[in-house]
Amino acid sequence: MNALSLYRPVTIQNALDDFDRLINSFFGESPMTPARTSLSSRVPAVDVRETDEGYVLEAELPGYDEKSVEVHVDGQVLTIESKKDESKEEKKGSYLIHERYSESFRRSFTLPDDVDSDSITATFKNGLLTLNIKKRPESRRKLIKIEG
Repeated sequence: MNALSLYRPVTIQNALDDFDRLINSFFGESPMTPARTSLSSRVPAVDVRETDEGYVLEAELPGYDEKSVEVHVDGQVLTIESKKDESKEEKKGSYLIHERYSESFRRSFTLPDDVDSDSITATFKNGLLTLNIKKRPESRRKLIKIEG
């Protein structure tokens, strides 16, 4: 059975994360763990479940809206990504305070062979992105009646 799985391209950051997990498993948490954890917590939490008709992927994206999120499929790889820039200017006395905040993320998943990538639909409501990923009809589970 093919299942929807996380796609992790080989990157320096992924290698460093794997190394940190290995070191922490031997020696416990390092002083840098809280800082690294806070950075990785900005990657949205994702739940994937399989149904008879396909797969449902839900990504928690608080503070985002449907205009700032992009979902695309390239071959068998489904990617969710966003870049959010916010700025705020405030005048106080003779000073000008300019605060900027920028955040981005990218999550990719390998689609199973039984998926019809042309039928993927997406909805966004209250910070929750929901993708409905249909299986091809010929790959869905069928009950075969036994005649006696």
